[in-house]
Amino acid sequence: MGTFNKKEARLRRKRRVRKKVRGTPERPRLSVFKSVRHIYAQIIDDISGRTLVAVSSLSPDLKDKIGKNSGNIEGAKIVGLGIARKALDKGIKRVVFDRSGFIYHGRVKAVAEAAREGGLVF
Repeated sequence: MGTFNKKEARLRRKRRVRKKVRGTPERPRLSVFKSVRHIYAQIIDDISGRTLVAVSSLSPDLKDKIGKNSGNIEGAKIVGLGIARKALDKGIKRVVFDRSGFIYHGRVKAVAEAAREGGLVF
């Protein structure tokens, strides 16, 4: 076992978790990705291989609300509420949470908690 940088370690965690976490039509997968400046959330049906709902801090409908908070916890909360609202509009109530190898802390946790407050169940 050699040394790994942070990105390689995250990708290893992601692969390990994705062996078990699958999105189905009844319970699709809520996947979260964060970059330094932005945060992205998608609801994915892995059986058909389609993205059902996608929201990010770059989305035109959320960009006005987020403003300069696109890379912090406040922006992540807005993205979480946005993904929950769009999912409920499409009739999606139950999801499986996929943190994509990121630690469940900070912005990833804020998206999850805001999605729960918005009405999603996981």
